Amino acid sequence: MIPNITYTLHNDLCTGCGVCKSACPAGAIRMIVSRGRFIPGIDRDKCNNDKGCHRCLDVCPGVGIDLKRIAAEKFDDKAQEDRLIGRYLKCFVGHSTDYDIRYHCASGGMVSQFLIFLLEKGYIDGAVVTAFDNSNELMVRSYIARSRDEVLQAKGSKYAPVSLHDAARDIKNAEGSRFVIVGLPCHIHGFRKLEAIDRKFKEKVVGYFGIYCSSGRTFYLTEHVLKERKIKRENLTYFAYRDEGCLGSMVAKQKRGTRIMNNSGTSLCDTYKERYQSYYHPLRSFFIPRRCLFCIDHYAELADVSFGDIHVKPFSEDKIGINSVVVRKRQYLDWLSEAKQSGCLTLDEITAETLNSSQMMAYKKKGRNAKFIVLNKRLGRIVPVYDTLLPQNIGLRTVMDYLQNRVQQFLGNHKYLWWIVSRLKKDISGLE
Repeated sequence: MIPNITYTLHNDLCTGCGVCKSACPAGAIRMIVSRGRFIPGIDRDKCNNDKGCHRCLDVCPGVGIDLKRIAAEKFDDKAQEDRLIGRYLKCFVGHSTDYDIRYHCASGGMVSQFLIFLLEKGYIDGAVVTAFDNSNELMVRSYIARSRDEVLQAKGSKYAPVSLHDAARDIKNAEGSRFVIVGLPCHIHGFRKLEAIDRKFKEKVVGYFGIYCSSGRTFYLTEHVLKERKIKRENLTYFAYRDEGCLGSMVAKQKRGTRIMNNSGTSLCDTYKERYQSYYHPLRSFFIPRRCLFCIDHYAELADVSFGDIHVKPFSEDKIGINSVVVRKRQYLDWLSEAKQSGCLTLDEITAETLNSSQMMAYKKKGRNAKFIVLNKRLGRIVPVYDTLLPQNIGLRTVMDYLQNRVQQFLGNHKYLWWIVSRLKKDISGLE
């Protein structure tokens, strides 16, 4: 008997994407939070796995996916092929020409601006996006945006788990027939698998917008950051990991009359700001899920369009916001050109080499992470399976690197050890 999603859970391969919940015809799966992550919980009384149903496992991206095969099926056969990017038509840099969108949205606001353009032109009926929700204990919620304001509510990066478990259901039940899903590589892997077994879902999705992903983070990262800075989550009225310019700052605003204290006990105003590089980079792998160490897809290779930063000169010198963009589908290439002609965004072509030089994590995923897969397979562990050739030269450096990551993750997963995290990470600086 083919197992259900418990196979993924027992082998610690769950990405928390939530697509398995959408695939379950019996409604036997709900997403729960455990150790700072989303995982599926299974109602065994409802589960039909013993009757031959294994749809949840069929759509699971955690067990791996055929990146090359699906890309060849979905994208233009005239597309170029790059070892890191996958199939692509063209690569660009650009940004929104609306200053507020460019300044306050992630890396130039291209995702938000392009979605607004597509909605206002009537090319799509809605887009699945994720926003912070201060009334939600986990502070994230996903929904279908149908207007400019609803798109902008979801602006900014989310360095927290995002489960799109209701996206497929909401799309199938929604009015309209043309929807875009914005997600990370693992989300898109799951939805590409879901397309193969759910015709109604496939017919209503006209595109996937992928966000480059270096690695996911657990909810513990947010909890740790707020705790160190003595910011009370229940008092928050606004929170962003990256706001106010390219890369930007964490911005936390509390209810009027409340005060935020820094680590020295000095009273501050009700708004706290700290440079992104200052609070985020020192935390390294402490709050990264183990499964992310086996991901080999940085650019969201199965997305129709992918968006991310660009950390190479002269683009890295921009202080307001600028995006890099990878286009894989002809229709979206035409729509991006039309958006540029309309004046709502800029768009300048760059080479794949330029883009790759700005994304060091893309090299790590195809190299280091691929070696981590081979290492664990040799140790007899279940690992994700991809249809790509993995490196076989596993040396001492790979072993030490993997052990270092696992030790850091162990510390991050146990709150009583967070004092060690604070000691091991670099000094906090950059307070504005």
